[in-house]
Amino acid sequence: MERARGRWAEWGRRIATAFPAAARYGPGALPALLAVAESITQAGVSSTQPVLGESVSVPAGDPAGVDGGPPVPGQAHTPMPGQADAPLMDTADAPLSIIVLPLLALATTLPLPLLWAQPLIGAIVTGAASVLSITAFHTLTVAGAVAQVIAAYRAGRHGPPAPAVLVTVPFPILAVVLEPAGQLRVVMLMLACLAPAAALAGIARRARGKALADTAARQVVADSLLEHTARGERARIARELHDVVAHHISMVAVQAETARLAVPGMPAAGAERLLAIGDTARAALTEMRRLLGVLREDAQAEASWRPQPGLRLHELNELLDESRDASGTGTRLVLSGAPAELDPGVELAAYRIVQEALTNARRHAPGAAVDVELHYTDGALRLVVRDNGPGPAGGEAGGHGLSGMRERAAAVGGELRTGPAPGGGFFVEARLPGRDESAG
Repeated sequence: MERARGRWAEWGRRIATAFPAAARYGPGALPALLAVAESITQAGVSSTQPVLGESVSVPAGDPAGVDGGPPVPGQAHTPMPGQADAPLMDTADAPLSIIVLPLLALATTLPLPLLWAQPLIGAIVTGAASVLSITAFHTLTVAGAVAQVIAAYRAGRHGPPAPAVLVTVPFPILAVVLEPAGQLRVVMLMLACLAPAAALAGIARRARGKALADTAARQVVADSLLEHTARGERARIARELHDVVAHHISMVAVQAETARLAVPGMPAAGAERLLAIGDTARAALTEMRRLLGVLREDAQAEASWRPQPGLRLHELNELLDESRDASGTGTRLVLSGAPAELDPGVELAAYRIVQEALTNARRHAPGAAVDVELHYTDGALRLVVRDNGPGPAGGEAGGHGLSGMRERAAAVGGELRTGPAPGGGFFVEARLPGRDESAG
């Protein structure tokens, strides 16, 4: 029983091993078999037909050899008008034709599977065999023509374009020069038309695949660059927010220490709690500095001790004055609603969004006037930066500046919207939460 199972397993492995070879050589083996069968049929038919140039004779005066009767020895036979071309081999050479024609048929089809991994060489060998078969023996099988078309397509698909086209050039020339008749004429016309078209189709398919691959590669690079830019912007936002958060935590530590020392008669438990609060605040500052070191792009960059900007009126006026001086155009500040005090992080995000929007307006709409609008509603802030320039160009909506503004709005719990302005130009609109919303 075990021996039988082992034998079946061995047969299964052999069949599985044979499938790849069959898949590789199968597409070319079938045309080769068809070409051999077709050539044998042609050789058998040619051996039963009269041959051009064959001399037979008949007795003098016998009308049978003159009026179309059977040829008689001694009489020359002349083909009638419209009679098909005669084969090149004599009737006595019929056994030789049965050998030569199948070999030619194999030569025109068998290189296709044997040289499947070398498409250009396979097309050259197949084409040379086909040209030899046409010029020397005035014959070519339909299967050989199909094999040549397949070889031309593969040469154009996987090989150099120019040689792939040059391989197919002899067939249109032979179709015009030789002027074949009968079945060979049909096969030659088909090959003269389809072989160059197949080579060009393979070249076009290769170019299209290369274009798709290049497009996919560019998209991957663009996505990677966008992700890298977003990460850099998040790190920059974190570094800027570090100053704001560190200031509040420092105030917690200072106030806890002051309360512990300044309040007379404080119970020991209360003093211990305040001391613990101060220690926790200082530990939080230390961890924040470590986190900032991880996010820092330049390890040797010095920390900025300048206070982070916000939405104070003099800071906004300075920003707009810089924009006017740089662009030489009008820049207006429009305030509506009762100004509300926002969290420092929200004000910093709003300031950076205005700064980046003004920079984009100078870069993409030079000479355009810009309006900066701040609308305070229910403790929240609606920020709009609008210009009267030509509007967004193709691909501008996905710029790095806009992605940075979106990152800043999302970091404080807001949202940002961009697009063409209704009356022309481009707008940036951000909705940022108030103090209560950001705290929640």
